[in-house]
Amino acid sequence: MAIDLEGGRCVSADIAAGISPAAALFHSLADETRLRIVQRLARGEARVVDLTTQLGLAQSTVSKHLACLRDCGLIDYRAEGRQSFYALTRPELMDLLASAEHLLAAAGHAVTLRPAPAGAAEEPRS
Repeated sequence: MAIDLEGGRCVSADIAAGISPAAALFHSLADETRLRIVQRLARGEARVVDLTTQLGLAQSTVSKHLACLRDCGLIDYRAEGRQSFYALTRPELMDLLASAEHLLAAAGHAVTLRPAPAGAAEEPRS
């Protein structure tokens, strides 16, 4: 799913046009910014302002990527007053990222896709 820069959402019409849900899922994870957002949300919920600060991105950029991940059903939010707290909806996503790490390592590309366990030193990103 690509981001529709006009509407800021994943283009769900792609699925209707014949892209399988599996292809749409992997396409949604094919963007480094969305992977960074998923990594951050794997450590716990966050507001848009938290994500913009931690990722060093503009609010509009973060919001567009959050909309894409939300359209894919990977994240959702809860409202608390005027704030929205985003969180992962599918813990199975961490299993998928773990499998991707193992596959990439076997191909000679050691990467870290999942966040380090609480209290562990952060590993450099590739």
